[in-house]
Amino acid sequence: MKVIIAKDYSQMCSFAGHFVARQIRARPDMVLGLATGRTMVGFYQDLVGRYRRGDCSFAQVTSFNLDEYVNLPESHPASFHSFMRWHFVEHVDIRPDRVHIPNGNGDRLLDSAQAHEEGIRAAGGIDLQVLGVGRNGHIAFNEPGSSLASRTRIKRLSPETILANADDFEGTANVPRYVITAGVGTVMEARFVLLLASGHAKARAIEALVEGPITAQVPASILQMHPHAFVIVDEAAAIRLSGSYDHVEEVLADPYEEFFWENA
Repeated sequence: MKVIIAKDYSQMCSFAGHFVARQIRARPDMVLGLATGRTMVGFYQDLVGRYRRGDCSFAQVTSFNLDEYVNLPESHPASFHSFMRWHFVEHVDIRPDRVHIPNGNGDRLLDSAQAHEEGIRAAGGIDLQVLGVGRNGHIAFNEPGSSLASRTRIKRLSPETILANADDFEGTANVPRYVITAGVGTVMEARFVLLLASGHAKARAIEALVEGPITAQVPASILQMHPHAFVIVDEAAAIRLSGSYDHVEEVLADPYEEFFWENA
């Protein structure tokens, strides 16, 4: 695992965009795993800017999102379908038929979960999976206690996650209780993983992810076992880390930067 510390949220997003654009230039037809949430807003802004400057193209990219709420219309402002349209899909050249977001509606949710897994498999697997992390250490919506070998399925949200998402729904009472989400095992099969975290509220989760034991009570901690995992955090999120880690400026100034990315 490579841990890289940015001075602030803006630098974190820019560095993450640099990493993703670099990977796309190396493999224009890559399969990209995408995430949603407040942390990702600046990251997608950076990617859109890079596309508009001609730094990268998404014309051959296939994307798979991690999750979606159950029984929430795709047109709802808080749905992840809406999030992706507003922040990314409508602003770049990715083909709509290559954008895959789990279907959380209908009477056959288990079939939808299986279809998402099969779609990833048919595409050749995820080349690069982008992740955020919850305050309780969840990745995707794999809450504490989730199986570290889990696949895409239906999960009930924890009270902490419901509270964290309450602002998007004008109160906790309106937050959907269930989601369809990629499993921890699904995430771990990606060839590269890029996890982003910002702010003091994520500091305990980052400490547990990076320096704590691997445990299902902190699902993100399994990334310690991934052969190519990159954790990019700002100084606020890194405040509880005790080890010595790379900083953005050091990585960008390294004449062997290309080898850095290939050898987590």
